[in-house]
Amino acid sequence: MKRKPIYVELDIQTDMEKLWTLTQRPELHQQWDLRFSEIHYLPKADSDIQQFLYKTRIGFGLEATGTGAAKTAVHPKTGNRISVLRFGSDQRCSLIREGSGYWKYADKGGGIISFSTQYDYKTRFGMAGEWFDRLLFRPLFGAATAWSFDVLRLWAEKDIPPSATIPKALIHALSVLMLVILWCYEGLVPKLLFPEAGELDLLRQSGLAGGQEGLVLTFLGITEIGVGLLTLLFHKSRLWYRLQILLLSVLMLGAWMTAPQLMKAPFNPLTLSGSMMGLCFMALLSAADLPSAYRPARRPVPGYNSRKGGEMHDLDL
Repeated sequence: MKRKPIYVELDIQTDMEKLWTLTQRPELHQQWDLRFSEIHYLPKADSDIQQFLYKTRIGFGLEATGTGAAKTAVHPKTGNRISVLRFGSDQRCSLIREGSGYWKYADKGGGIISFSTQYDYKTRFGMAGEWFDRLLFRPLFGAATAWSFDVLRLWAEKDIPPSATIPKALIHALSVLMLVILWCYEGLVPKLLFPEAGELDLLRQSGLAGGQEGLVLTFLGITEIGVGLLTLLFHKSRLWYRLQILLLSVLMLGAWMTAPQLMKAPFNPLTLSGSMMGLCFMALLSAADLPSAYRPARRPVPGYNSRKGGEMHDLDL
């Protein structure tokens, strides 16, 4: 089965030395790269090849450890740099058996460094491992690489460390996910699937539907589901969360005016809308300077003469 190497490229507004430091010092590298939990350089011998150990947490208390070797070079005229490496793991729990690739640092002028990587690897577990890699692991591994590159960009350009970026991104993702679930649930279950459970009677009591309660309730349900789905699309828009807070305030006020007795229930419009407004506020505050796996390029520029990742002779600069 033919493997497609993973390629990621991102322009970063920084200087070469700063980017080199953030990527070549293991204690800094392991902070922004999701692929590694720990990286340790081994003492160098006379060779200019740097040996290292790495560890990756794969969940359920399991860790995959491996070894690697890297070699760097600087172009004498342009100052562009390259770091080639090979890596591998003897652990049976590691899908990756061995691989290799490179990092390239190209100065594009104007304080912009093009940082790119291409790498490939061989898998374990025969045909099953190859199919698992092709269908799930490799796309996720490539996305994790691209996302990590953007975390690095925020650190290099704006001095926002990964220790701030990654937790904020997690808070934002959880807030958005809960908003999507709540909006879609409120639109689907009580309004479209089981309107007779209370929503229909509430609308009749209000007298606002003019005898078209079923049609109005269907419209409201579809609208709420639409708001939930649009939250995924506009999850970085601060204006969208302000509009949601306004809409939730109107819905809460309308429920209080039409059926004030509902406010005495354990789970009432006040607690629901208030909680959702809190989630909107959290998503709004965390929406700025979020890393994205879609910002880096995932394919080389046509005609670009790149090294082929995944070949064991990549260490031979």
